[in-house]
Amino acid sequence: MTQTSIPSVPGAQPGPAAHPETGSGEHGSGNHGHGKTNFWTLVVGSVGVVYGDIGTSPLYAFREALGPARADGILLTEEVLGTTSLILWALLLIVTIKYVVILLRMDNNGEGGILSLMALARKALGGSRIVFMLGLLGASLFYGDAVITPAISVLSAVEGLKLVTPAFEHYVLPITVAIIFALFMVQSRGTSKVAAFFGPIMVVWFLALGLAALPHIVSRPEVFQAFNPWYAVHYLLGHGTGALVALGAVFLAVTGAEALFADLGHFGRRPIQVAWLGLVAPCLTLNYLGQTALVLNVPDTTDPFYQLVPEWGLLPMVILATIATVTASQAVITGAFSLSRQAIQLGLLPRLEIRHTSESHSGQIFLPQVNILLLIGVVVLAILFRSSSALASAYGIAVTGTMLLTASMGFIVLWKSWKWSPIAAAAAIMPFIVIEFLFLLSNLLKVFEGGYVPLVLAGMLIIVMWTWVRGVNILFNKTRKTDVPLLELVGMLEKSPPHHVRGTAVFLTSDPSIAPAALLHNLKHNKVLHEKNVILTVETVDTPRASEADRIRMEPIGPHFSKIVMKFGYMEQPNIPRTLTLLKKQGFKFDIMATSFFLSRRSIRPAAHSGMPLWQDRIFITLAKNANDATDFFQIPTGRVVEVGTQVTV
Repeated sequence: MTQTSIPSVPGAQPGPAAHPETGSGEHGSGNHGHGKTNFWTLVVGSVGVVYGDIGTSPLYAFREALGPARADGILLTEEVLGTTSLILWALLLIVTIKYVVILLRMDNNGEGGILSLMALARKALGGSRIVFMLGLLGASLFYGDAVITPAISVLSAVEGLKLVTPAFEHYVLPITVAIIFALFMVQSRGTSKVAAFFGPIMVVWFLALGLAALPHIVSRPEVFQAFNPWYAVHYLLGHGTGALVALGAVFLAVTGAEALFADLGHFGRRPIQVAWLGLVAPCLTLNYLGQTALVLNVPDTTDPFYQLVPEWGLLPMVILATIATVTASQAVITGAFSLSRQAIQLGLLPRLEIRHTSESHSGQIFLPQVNILLLIGVVVLAILFRSSSALASAYGIAVTGTMLLTASMGFIVLWKSWKWSPIAAAAAIMPFIVIEFLFLLSNLLKVFEGGYVPLVLAGMLIIVMWTWVRGVNILFNKTRKTDVPLLELVGMLEKSPPHHVRGTAVFLTSDPSIAPAALLHNLKHNKVLHEKNVILTVETVDTPRASEADRIRMEPIGPHFSKIVMKFGYMEQPNIPRTLTLLKKQGFKFDIMATSFFLSRRSIRPAAHSGMPLWQDRIFITLAKNANDATDFFQIPTGRVVEVGTQVTV
């Protein structure tokens, strides 16, 4: 269960659960039940959302991976089989074993992703600043991936139109931008509705991947030799630095794996595992083998994916690929929503609007502000790079960096949380760290060709999140110096009562043990106290709707004071005035026209001698101003709200 922070600058007065540097607090959304949703519906939905990214890699991964082997003009059979072997073993080791078998079990109250894993690792270590910073870096790199993936995926599919007829070449970019706009516009309908539409289409896509490849595999059955790891090792050892370049392209085949883990909260572990092992992995394998057979038969093939299908099937395949690449984008978009919610819960970002789009699954959410920022980033990238091949250079660094950090934190969880011996944990994780480090090296070769894009994006996001954390800490320490324990204040007011006025005053707070700032300022400036004073805390529980029995609880703490705790489910829109009427049964007379709601409105100003540079102060103040407004969120009539303004320097 999480408490909702109420101050006008969300996070400015964090309770323990929102204070990232203390190492305290549980993160994640708790019990992600699937009871109301059919298991196979979740399986098909996960095919449509989780596997969109990795499922569209055949469009460009094999083509790009063959590039170094084609460089000398002669394409040898061993080189083709070696490239395929590298792709197949990357899928097996990284996706199947690391993510599907191991990491999907490392959920944090049903949530997955780099920040969820960071919270587990920090908890296991009793709080660690290094792990915190690594999690920050990993999250920033994942956001870079979330911007690049939709651009490269949709571009690569629409480029297939050029094969239908060269006349379409000038329309590729406008069509791409239009599709991207449409994709982000439907996000507000919720993951379940998007999955219901895309899921069956993606099932058809994966079946088409496998079926298109079968005739070519039958013509060259020797392609099954690619399962022999000797071909992969021989290719790496025989091509020197060219092997590193090839590895960077091979990595394109597994780029959706991190999104797979981040989307855990949307569908749950079992549906994602069943979808991979039962459909996605077999069809991807067949398609890569089919492209291998085609290249062995026709070495000068320029686009082995689209040339798998006969001429009559080219246009339908382009259309299907375009829909599939839209789904590829869906995987990282939903992953970015999950990651953003975790970042808010961890205190890395200010409180943003979070809309829950499913009653049966708390992980299915929509964040309007994140959606708009992603849309802008994706469109800008598509216009700047203009082709999927140009963007391929920018793609790998973000994903390899996140994967490497995920593996490192996985080692900590295996060792400290699962109580494995350090040797056993290292034996399980080190092979992935070695492989992913090689992939990272290969992608670093592309920094100046476009690889700088995710690094710049990650750098900007790290500055934003680190600024928010520092600003919250500075504000937290300043306000704690003036905090007064609530019971102590009530005792003082009973001994020396101020003038009482008629009516009820409700003071919202996230920490009911401390006197709200609005109460202190009301006493200081107005020198009056209402007849009835309510210290109100709102909590969000881990079920779609809170039970009526637990909805509201009142505890008197003196003749004029009461503590009230309200609980709402994650699907409910909190309505404080309506819920207060439920207290009539407990003898609490509530009249909205005789009640005032007091909120503290903090005006933040940069200090002359701040803990942060002036430019960082300004970023923090901008973030604070754009955080959600508590009055609207809790449906309090604006005419009944009294905002007590205080000026705070940071």
